[in-house]
Amino acid sequence: MLSRLRNMFRVPDLRNKILFTILVIFVYRVGTHIPVPYVDFSAIKQLQNSASSNGVVGFLDLFSGGAITSVAIFFLGIMPYITASIIMQLLGVVIPKLEQWQQEGQSGQKKITQWTRYLTVGLALVQSTGFVFALHQGKGGLLGASGFQGKDLIPNFNAPRAMLIILIWTAGTAMVMWLAELITQRGIGNGMSILIFASVVSRLPAQGSAVYSEGNKFQFITIIGIGIAMIVGIVFVESGQRRIPVQFAKRVVGRRMYGGQSTYIPLKVNQSGVIPVIFATSILSFPALIASATPWKGFQQFVNDNLVSSRGWFYIGAETLLIIFFAYFYTAIAFNPAQQADIIRKQGGFIPGIRPGPPTEKYLAKVLNRITLPGALFLAVIAITPLLVFAFWNISQFPFGGTALLITVGVALETMKQIDSQLMMRNYEGFLA
Repeated sequence: MLSRLRNMFRVPDLRNKILFTILVIFVYRVGTHIPVPYVDFSAIKQLQNSASSNGVVGFLDLFSGGAITSVAIFFLGIMPYITASIIMQLLGVVIPKLEQWQQEGQSGQKKITQWTRYLTVGLALVQSTGFVFALHQGKGGLLGASGFQGKDLIPNFNAPRAMLIILIWTAGTAMVMWLAELITQRGIGNGMSILIFASVVSRLPAQGSAVYSEGNKFQFITIIGIGIAMIVGIVFVESGQRRIPVQFAKRVVGRRMYGGQSTYIPLKVNQSGVIPVIFATSILSFPALIASATPWKGFQQFVNDNLVSSRGWFYIGAETLLIIFFAYFYTAIAFNPAQQADIIRKQGGFIPGIRPGPPTEKYLAKVLNRITLPGALFLAVIAITPLLVFAFWNISQFPFGGTALLITVGVALETMKQIDSQLMMRNYEGFLA
């Protein structure tokens, strides 16, 4: 591992990509600490000290790296972009035009990306408006600080000031989206996950300290032990895969013989990674943001009772079902059995004991459904176990430990795999030994 880290900086091109990624992360972290104008800065300091990491805004604050409680210019962080990506992927199943774009390759992906950006800006406007009124009306429960209920965090509130704050937050979201795409294009790749990783890691020390101060030593040591066990389980499951053997028939082209070799299709147990957890928690956070900007008392009461806090059985049950649903949904998008069976048939290959064509498609779909279920259940267990533990011990801090660990470990493993592949492309296989 240490030799791999040294070798990453021996390749000039890869070293430049890593340094560029670090620079972008630094810019992003600076933006999460610059407050917007016209807010009560002394109240913000009190909010940071009293706000718990519980409920919807605890999740949003985790993904924004503390920008929520800082009321910073990157207030919304990457969440509108994630939500827009979810919506576009869901619409791709029901809208023929989007499905056509998905099949057009690079040109179609550019169109989808462009519309995702437009949708991100629209969602940022809606969420910014909801949060501006929440700060003005003093909805402290939404911010995770019940002591701020009814306190105006934006003194001398008027329409121009509200519009300026909304504009700043929307522009901040657009800039975060741009920074993520820069990392994808010029950095080490997967910019959205890298920014989420930086936000989550930046919050871990403070949240771990809060757990230690709120509980006793036995509880803290037990939580650390649970965390280590979860990390080992995440690495084990992320590395697990079902290998489907594929045999290619021999064929003669001119005077040469091709084929005859055997290979395999690696189907990961957790094909979708951390995406289902992010999607599920993002969906659960959206009703609370809508409730903050609507006058419907019944809807607001339902959200406050069931979705603002992550300790209720309704929230835990809904998150579990959504994680399982999105695990199957994202796996179906990432791996298409019909397309894979067609590729195998065109290349003259076959799975031993399975006829090419529709039988191969049915076999791949059957295996994929079987291995996706334990992967989805594992994600659900990792996500809700800390919620149950903290609820049992009545610890209000750090309730998203499972999500944080899934993101940090999953992104770290994926990033190292990308770096390994870039080293191998540059003929540095010896470095990976």
